[in-house]
Amino acid sequence: MRIARFSHNGEVSYGLVLGVESAAEVPGPAAGPSTANGTATATGAGTATGAGTANRAVSAVSGSLSGPPDPDPLGHEGSQLMIAQLAGHPFGGREEDIKLTSIRFALADVRLLAPILPSKVICIGKNYADHAREMGGEPPEEPVIFLKPSTAVCGPGDPIFRPTQISERTDYEGELAVVIGRLCRQVTADRVDEVIFGYTCANDVTARDLQARDGQWTRAKGFDTFCPLGPWIETDVDPADLAITTRLNGEVRQDSRTSLLLHDVRSLVMFVSQVMTLLPGDVLLTGTPAGIGPMDKGDQVSVTIEGIGTLSNLVTDRD
Repeated sequence: MRIARFSHNGEVSYGLVLGVESAAEVPGPAAGPSTANGTATATGAGTATGAGTANRAVSAVSGSLSGPPDPDPLGHEGSQLMIAQLAGHPFGGREEDIKLTSIRFALADVRLLAPILPSKVICIGKNYADHAREMGGEPPEEPVIFLKPSTAVCGPGDPIFRPTQISERTDYEGELAVVIGRLCRQVTADRVDEVIFGYTCANDVTARDLQARDGQWTRAKGFDTFCPLGPWIETDVDPADLAITTRLNGEVRQDSRTSLLLHDVRSLVMFVSQVMTLLPGDVLLTGTPAGIGPMDKGDQVSVTIEGIGTLSNLVTDRD
């Protein structure tokens, strides 16, 4: 199931991204269990297979659909996609407040936003061996953790602003991002699936010269717009072996698979949660493969992950 955050006529909402046929099958106000106002309520699945309120609501809606999932769309390609609007917030409030409405939009008629505004973005450095070596070192024995501020997050189609007044090189880094679905700390192996809500595409944009100059990475990776996320959150994909590709102006620059992660998704969630409490909506970037490189003004950079979709952004300069 794909969960999108979008804007239509200035109003921001969450919704389910569906093909036209699937959208017609999603029950509206007249179908399914209803509340006093007649709107179908997304409730049902227990916490054993979900990540709190968000996953229980999504699981219930998923059960109302028939047939296989829609094919992977790449960015805004696929004009047959629709969004079925949700009332309520998947990452906050009570489960019973998340309701499926009868409102439908064509995907082309809405603006997709960053699928989540996290309290923090936790990142993992040098988590592909080939990338560690292209950076001039050997792969680390333990995951290398750093943070991006929440203000670095932007969405699909948003511009990436290069800080050209203080940096001479801004790089792309395509990555798989994990979205946390419930408050958790010190997660054990048997509980990892419970705390993961889903996955999205990310670009860990980096001022490469500042990274080398500073020694630590906060400034180089913390500029506004340096963490594009999107195009939506996919809740039903297995992250173990997904193709991940970054293109610059249509040319492939990074081409790898998540099976080559040195520390896989499950071990990363356990490792990070031993250090800090994770909140619903927090985002964990899992690392970038080899092939990093600079972006120039006017470039279009796209990160495609199998089973999820494509995140595309244009590059420009900060005034």
